Amino acid sequence: MNNKLFEFLEPNFSFSDERGFLYQLCRDGWKQVNVSKTVSGTVRGGHYHKETKEAFFIIDGEIYATLENEDNKEEIIFKTGDFFLINPYVLHSFKFNKDTLMVALYDIGVEKQDGTKDIYTKEK
Repeated sequence: MNNKLFEFLEPNFSFSDERGFLYQLCRDGWKQVNVSKTVSGTVRGGHYHKETKEAFFIIDGEIYATLENEDNKEEIIFKTGDFFLINPYVLHSFKFNKDTLMVALYDIGVEKQDGTKDIYTKEK
């Protein structure tokens, strides 16, 4: 099992000038891509995936993330421009400190062929 709770990623390609910017997050390797906008004060997550790797790119905003597995717990703030990966079995919760627009990428997707989802909450 990977004990890293997250790792920062680099876009595949980026460009910026006086007109704005372009971030090419990936060229291949991701099966599901979501874009979400979340208002400040909202909490999302509170789950983990047993099979799915999940990456996030913060287009604009800020989140306070709590990440934990059976061995470690870490709290970190991710901000505009951060691109990071969360491995399987890492429980992740996000409190949105600002209105936030972000992209979520999944290596295999959370919806399984049998109709179940690779989304689990912490057992009590």
